[in-house]
Amino acid sequence: MKKILAIIGLTVSSLAAADIFWAFREADGSTNWQYIANFSSGVLILALSYTVIRLFLSRRQANRYNRELEDIRSQLEQRVIERTATLNESNNLLKESNVALAEEIDQHLLTTNQLRQSESYINEILQSMPLILIGLDRDNNITQWNPQAEQISGLTAAKVITKNLWDCYPDITVTPEQIAEAADKQQAVNINYSQYGQYHFDITIYPLKDQQVTGVVLLLDDVTQRVNSETMLIQKDKMSLVGEMASSMAHDVKLPLASMLSTVKTVRQDLADNIVDVVDLRDTLEDVLIHGQQAKAVVENLLGFSSSGGEAKSLASIKDIVEHSIDLAENVLASSTTGLRLNDIAITLNYGDDLPDFPCYPTELQQVFLSLIRQACTALGNVDDIDHKPEIRLSVSRIYEDLWVSFVHNGQPMGEQDQIHLFDSFTPQEANVNNNHNQRLSFTHFIITEQHRGQVALSTDDEGNTIFSLQLPLV
Repeated sequence: MKKILAIIGLTVSSLAAADIFWAFREADGSTNWQYIANFSSGVLILALSYTVIRLFLSRRQANRYNRELEDIRSQLEQRVIERTATLNESNNLLKESNVALAEEIDQHLLTTNQLRQSESYINEILQSMPLILIGLDRDNNITQWNPQAEQISGLTAAKVITKNLWDCYPDITVTPEQIAEAADKQQAVNINYSQYGQYHFDITIYPLKDQQVTGVVLLLDDVTQRVNSETMLIQKDKMSLVGEMASSMAHDVKLPLASMLSTVKTVRQDLADNIVDVVDLRDTLEDVLIHGQQAKAVVENLLGFSSSGGEAKSLASIKDIVEHSIDLAENVLASSTTGLRLNDIAITLNYGDDLPDFPCYPTELQQVFLSLIRQACTALGNVDDIDHKPEIRLSVSRIYEDLWVSFVHNGQPMGEQDQIHLFDSFTPQEANVNNNHNQRLSFTHFIITEQHRGQVALSTDDEGNTIFSLQLPLV
């Protein structure tokens, strides 16, 4: 377009230098102004058209630029809004973080105070603990030594900390092997150390897991006074039970003694009357001897029970204990006030396979079975039925780590109140129960539950049989 304008300009200039209207001259040399006007109008129209087109294109381009500017402005405004929102959100998060940080700092301060209080509390416990507390690391060097340990050993904590336990205190009743056992098993080891008649200690070794410094903690409790008190209490209870058992055995001694006295009076009268039959005298003395042996068996059994229990448990066979108890019952219970003798009762024994020996007090367990047989004899003798066949069934079985004894008889069942108070040492006066000494089994309950850590229970089956169930631990 610029080239066209330049050509037009050159043309106009050339024409101006010559005769600019030569093209419009007529043959006669006159100028045709009409042609000039038309030509000028055409040129002007072309120039205006060109101008209009340029303006249109410029306007269109301007509109397009405006739209792009509007889009750019909108995008910028949106970005400003988003950035403002992000900044506001960041400010809010920052404020919340500041609040959370402040709360965390407060909580940390509270936790620090609690930890300090807990540490002070634990230290106070360690300082005031009446037990000997000793901490050892993995090499058996001392890390804790409380005041009780200082008092017992005579060694201060400053002298023994970081040193080997047995180098500092060789008299301690713990061996390195026991420490190693607790560390290897990763579980507490309990040791009862006793010097009979002098002192008793309960020792516990605690292995500490996930600790880099301390390996185990020793707790040594001097229980000498407690053991002595418990022993005295057991002996007191036992003597009380002996008195109860003595009352139940009194009639067992009375019968043979009464028979012996009657026989002796008869013999003395015959001697006074000079009526002596050697054969009758021999039979009479034999009868006196049998009754004397029965009375002696009762007394010896009572003395054996009263003097036993102070020694340690011994391994014994439950079968031997049961059969010895039956043999003892044949002497002690040879006669009965109810008219029923032990020989009149059918006794059935049933033992399970592989019954092991177990730690127990054999004499005390014999008293248990003797008491159960005596109670059964009394209940069987009270049955008023000619066709009744008295029977005792005793079975022993092993279930896991316990021996279970079932003692069953088909004698007269006990009333509900009698069953409730059967194992009571003292029956309440307001309870309407049978106070017959043959029905009292409080010392049986004491022997099973206290001395052997077992259980004893009474029940009745659908046929009216009385069942005593005894559980005795094998360990």
